[in-house]
Amino acid sequence: MPTNTRDLTALIGSRICHDLISPLGAIGNGVELLELSGMGDLPEMALISESVQNANLRIRFFRIAFGAANSEQRVAESEIRTVLAPNADGRKIEINWTPVGDQSRAAVKLAFLIIQCMETSMPWGGRLEIEETDGHWRIWGEAEKLRVDPSLWALLEADDDEAEVSPAQVHFALIAPELKRQGRTACVTLADHSVSVSF
Repeated sequence: MPTNTRDLTALIGSRICHDLISPLGAIGNGVELLELSGMGDLPEMALISESVQNANLRIRFFRIAFGAANSEQRVAESEIRTVLAPNADGRKIEINWTPVGDQSRAAVKLAFLIIQCMETSMPWGGRLEIEETDGHWRIWGEAEKLRVDPSLWALLEADDDEAEVSPAQVHFALIAPELKRQGRTACVTLADHSVSVSF
């Protein structure tokens, strides 16, 4: 696929996330007003507030992972760390983001897609290390118990248009085309209790 071909999937992802962020923000503002009016002590308000916050963080994650990105765009380190913060959006995985400073949105898009793949393989929890050196990235995940499907992970190294993936697995199928657009390749290493991806 030529590098200048429009990525309609990413454009759709950007549009959906953009349209959802505003109403979620409005709901969050409404919850804050209710809390200021004295209703914040109700357990129902705490549940609503937490749910809105988690949904907002998840949409921000999706906007980067599934949205359009080019090499000129940057993502602020503060935004990345907020979206990947411990317990953000209810995730069970501990994520250690070590790259310092703002990063290329295209590279972060790949990193976030791979993080989703790691989450799929670590439904019972685990921890991730994300490293970047001179434009080369490594994402390493470890868990006491993994649920790894080698055929899905193989899609990162070799794009297969015929491979069957479910909606819950779509991130595996999006990585190889994105790598190709960026002129990159991935190397995947699977072990009993760990998964490593470099690109």
